[in-house]
Amino acid sequence: MNLPNKITVSRIVLSIIVLVMMVFPFYQIGFEWPTFLIAGRMEISLKYIICAVLFIIASLTDFLDGHIARKYNCVTDFGKVMDAIADKILVNGILIVLAAENFISVVIPVVIITRDTFVDSIKMVAGQSGHAVGASILGKLKTICMLIGVSLMLLYNWPFELFGLNVADALIIIATILSVVSGVQYYNNNKKALFKEV
Repeated sequence: MNLPNKITVSRIVLSIIVLVMMVFPFYQIGFEWPTFLIAGRMEISLKYIICAVLFIIASLTDFLDGHIARKYNCVTDFGKVMDAIADKILVNGILIVLAAENFISVVIPVVIITRDTFVDSIKMVAGQSGHAVGASILGKLKTICMLIGVSLMLLYNWPFELFGLNVADALIIIATILSVVSGVQYYNNNKKALFKEV
């Protein structure tokens, strides 16, 4: 297993750890996470601080593994498959948990997961037709906005909450809109391959 693949697998492990930490009922085993008071008026749970740090590290590996794989020409089929799985666990899993805990609207993970399924299906069909489907600029921008937005959400929108600026929600909403727009773009760019007769 080469280095990019190891990094990808580490992202899956980190993502699972974050998800387990967020959904595990610690109160049932008598454990209560400590909270920290910031600027005298904002409390942040240590659980979400740890989750945010792990999520940020995992997000950075999302860019690192692809960069290394392309730079040293060590792209593998295993890496492509596992990278896609890692991304879904990292982002979609966290969005579902955030929606379940009423941090965000349930509409957001529904839209994101539907879009991802749609785009993945396009990539699969287009790939079978010999048509490579690369990541679009809007798709990359969507990913950046979503990763930053979720990181801030896990930190209760700190430090922007201290100034009354809801940056976390704004970035996640922007990412959701870009998700839909880039999905339409994927379709328009590949509809010939989709409707090509075999």
